[in-house]
Amino acid sequence: MQPSGPKQAHAWVAAVFEKYQGELHRFLVRRLRTGQDSADLAQEVYLRLLRLEKNELVNQPQAYIYTIASHVASQFRLRAERGGVVFDSEIAKAVLERPRHVATDELLDRLDSERQVEQLLQLLPPTHRAVFVLCKRDGLSYAEIAAQLSLSAHTVKKYVQEATVRIRTQAWSQKERQ
Repeated sequence: MQPSGPKQAHAWVAAVFEKYQGELHRFLVRRLRTGQDSADLAQEVYLRLLRLEKNELVNQPQAYIYTIASHVASQFRLRAERGGVVFDSEIAKAVLERPRHVATDELLDRLDSERQVEQLLQLLPPTHRAVFVLCKRDGLSYAEIAAQLSLSAHTVKKYVQEATVRIRTQAWSQKERQ
């Protein structure tokens, strides 16, 4: 299956997803130990497949889907362990508009942490920042990022490592100044 345009790409994704949907669901249930969220996570896998620009590079669709599903499940578990804490601009607006009606200390701490992370990310070169965000926030593998940004997997790995070092160094120096 070699898609050549957007319609063919969407058809390819739909065909691949339909073929492996049952296996994907079982895989996600095993990973999460509950079937309640597996449909939502399968939908996220489908959306990530749709975002793939060059799906003709995918030689083994089943393995690729499982890789994406593994990342999605890991992100889901991490969020659950953190109590579902994800930065939400609506929460930030609520804190700033009505601080008496919301648990302000916790939300403001989260907002401050999010601002610090954004400032650290802005210090990175654009390609390093893009690679780092795709890896850490979106949970894409080096190969997925490489395909998406037209880089080699080795370069992606190097950029993630360099970005991590720069962010840790900057965070360390900021803490020392405080």
